[in-house]
Amino acid sequence: MSTASVARLLLLSAIWGASFLFMRVSAPFFSPTDLIFWRVGLGTAFLFAVSLFLAKRLQLREYWKHYLILGLFNAAIPFSLFAFAAKTASASLLSILNSTAPIWAALIGHVLFKVETKPQAWIGMVIGLLGVGLLIGMESLALPEGGLLAIFAALGATFCYGVGTHYAKRAKANDAFSNAHGNMWGATLLLAPFFLLSNQSTTPLPLSVVISILLLGVLCSGVAFLLYFRLVEDIGATSALTVTFLIPVFGVFWGVVFLGENVGWHSVFGTALIFLGLSLVTGLGNRFFRKQ
Repeated sequence: MSTASVARLLLLSAIWGASFLFMRVSAPFFSPTDLIFWRVGLGTAFLFAVSLFLAKRLQLREYWKHYLILGLFNAAIPFSLFAFAAKTASASLLSILNSTAPIWAALIGHVLFKVETKPQAWIGMVIGLLGVGLLIGMESLALPEGGLLAIFAALGATFCYGVGTHYAKRAKANDAFSNAHGNMWGATLLLAPFFLLSNQSTTPLPLSVVISILLLGVLCSGVAFLLYFRLVEDIGATSALTVTFLIPVFGVFWGVVFLGENVGWHSVFGTALIFLGLSLVTGLGNRFFRKQ
């Protein structure tokens, strides 16, 4: 992996890790769907501007259903579930739970699509789910009322990512930038009715919330998707999955530094179990040792 790819990987991990910080700051001031409408709407505007600069058309007549499905499972539902969870759960916990997406993808692939699953992947799923179970058990004791529901909402979001992954693999081929751009448009259109029917507050927002929303939309959605698909192009989808391991590192770091969140022993141990499970499910651990 080149130095430039490593730098992009670290930058992407830091950006996506920060998304949980921004949601945690903004969530108390919005309904989940309103917050995410702003997020995907700003991301759409940014990517639309980039598409004009690159002269890349979306081919809506051919792919509009595809973009709606991508937007539903990769953004509208999971982002809204995370926004709901962010009202109660810490940014650190949400970033850790986010890393379970490949485990759900492996399980969905075996159950629904009869994908052959190696024994080590099954072991990885069990270990990863044990880590999740530890987090649920301990955090449910520490979180306020509604905390357990927030945890399951976050897991529901990562389950959607698993569904979206399998759909994208089986969908009609399209280029990576168009998928990212169309995904944002699909999510924006799906969430627009909820936004239009909601009761908008006229109370001025704190500057920190305004900045968080702008960064959540432009940086964590628009710029992040461009970085991610550049990584997929440069180093391949499997190697790009290492971002899954790094997001919680930055998510926890931002939560501790900016929100003063505490990280207990169960978070460290649960995260270690999830990471071990991920390495077995994705096969990245084997790839690493074979290169030594």
